[in-house]
Amino acid sequence: MDLVLDAADRHLLTPYVYPASWPEGEPCRQLLSLFVITNLGALALYLLFGTLSYYFIFDHRLKTHPQFLENQVRREILYALRSLPWISVPTVALFFAEVQGYSKLYDNIEDSPYGWTGVFLSMLSFLFFTDMGIYWIHRALHHKLLYKRFHKPHHLWKIATPFASHAFHPVDGFMQSLPYHVYPFLFPLHKVTYLGLYIFVNVWTISIHDGDYRVPRLLRHVINGSAHHTDHHLYFDYNYGQYFTLWDKIGGSYKSPTAFEGKGPHDYLRKLREK
Repeated sequence: MDLVLDAADRHLLTPYVYPASWPEGEPCRQLLSLFVITNLGALALYLLFGTLSYYFIFDHRLKTHPQFLENQVRREILYALRSLPWISVPTVALFFAEVQGYSKLYDNIEDSPYGWTGVFLSMLSFLFFTDMGIYWIHRALHHKLLYKRFHKPHHLWKIATPFASHAFHPVDGFMQSLPYHVYPFLFPLHKVTYLGLYIFVNVWTISIHDGDYRVPRLLRHVINGSAHHTDHHLYFDYNYGQYFTLWDKIGGSYKSPTAFEGKGPHDYLRKLREK
């Protein structure tokens, strides 16, 4: 995150926002800047990719499903907009620790233990590490002691739209993002790669709420896509994973998507029309 902060300081904050007498490395200034940047970045990613997905990918026929709520899209967006600033508070604390040099993020490919191969392997390990972490955190959030207070708001959306992707209770949203932020404190990771992965995970989160169930046949039981996550919203105790089905299969919570078996939301709507 220091790359983004440095760019913001150089092109905007130092000459136009902060007085020249306030040093760029001063902790209070960094925290304030990180809070603004994190919120604007999260908002931009959510609204930009959520809107693109909603208008160009999401099947609007799903809005006629009996479990689609009245004014649902508006409610999803408002819930997300209220939650994102609160989610950013602990997130900024972790970004600040990165800026202060406590993480294992590095600037140059030469700093990678294995060069470009190390960068590529770190991307794969990031995905598998975060998928594992999110699986267990997500599953824990379904425990009766936590579900009603923190995770139930996200399950209001039985037939989700891309805008449901970030419509979490703040505690829920931060807890499920925690593996992304923990990874660079445990393992070496290139800074630009980290930014790219941060954007990717936000887009992926939107994509598994977009109602587009298409996955290459060979990957249907490997990739945790929108079809899998739709069944999670509908049936509660299945498909907790983020990218892959691996941990659901290990944990006994895997469910083959109903959309692949002719029993999904689109099939239900078709049967209603036939009646």
